[in-house]
Amino acid sequence: LVAVVLAALATSQAGAVDFVALAAPQFARRLLRADRPPLLCAALTGALLTVVADLVARTAFAPVQLPVGVLTAALGGPYLLWLLVRRKNR
Repeated sequence: LVAVVLAALATSQAGAVDFVALAAPQFARRLLRADRPPLLCAALTGALLTVVADLVARTAFAPVQLPVGVLTAALGGPYLLWLLVRRKNR
């Protein structure tokens, strides 16, 4: 129950950042050129992507602030589609 409440609070404050959870391990895998990135590397990559997305969302269209979830979906969605198309063509 505590985990659900904490997840709900985090989502209500940060918005949905689903694409970071999907794209970060793939991005870390490409950075390390490994079949499977270590969990710590994938987590740090996800954290870095979220911080950079938040920074861009706050400053790119100042004084208007974009929700970070909008930016991560706008960047993460096409990246994941590109990965799927690329894998299908192999």
